[in-house]
Amino acid sequence: MSTFQFLLLLITAVIFILFFKQLFSGSFPKRGLDYEANNENDQIGGISQMDKTFSTPEPMLSRVGQLINMADTAIGNENFNEADKALSSALILEPENQEVLFKYGFVLITLERYTEAKETYLELLMLDENDDQVHVALANVLHKLGENDEAIVHHEKAIQLDGNYAPHYFNYANTLYYMDKKERALELYKRAFELDNSLEPAKKMIKELSNG
Repeated sequence: MSTFQFLLLLITAVIFILFFKQLFSGSFPKRGLDYEANNENDQIGGISQMDKTFSTPEPMLSRVGQLINMADTAIGNENFNEADKALSSALILEPENQEVLFKYGFVLITLERYTEAKETYLELLMLDENDDQVHVALANVLHKLGENDEAIVHHEKAIQLDGNYAPHYFNYANTLYYMDKKERALELYKRAFELDNSLEPAKKMIKELSNG
């Protein structure tokens, strides 16, 4: 073997030794050239913490829900024309939505559109004839329209459905008062105040009628 061949063999042996030393040293980059793992469970672009929590986005409101919110804001600002527009639009989408119908009836009363309010409450009673709040609201509208006999029917129905709710007696008493049935109205004002002694308007009417 010549001197040149010996040197070539020696250089080759050194290269192989260095290669295998590097290979088994564990000093080569892990999982990517620019990434240094901190533990065996680390992942590139992943999440290693099993207890990591994510915030759940709130479900988006339906279009009707959005319109109800718009109406509520408008009512709070006493902008009843805007509330009318929002609720009318909601009823186009869901004509039998009882929440929308009830709020719409209130807005119509505020706008003094009593005939439309009456129709709205009648629609509600077709959906649920045992809703005492609808009966008393309808009774108040009927009184505004001068349909007092019908108003009495619905006042009495409201009391039949919930006989422990003071405002039902108070509203009924108001209708009777303006019908000049003051003796019966006094009885109902007293009943309202008996059920709720914080009802100052009832107390005031009792005093007025008792001294009259």
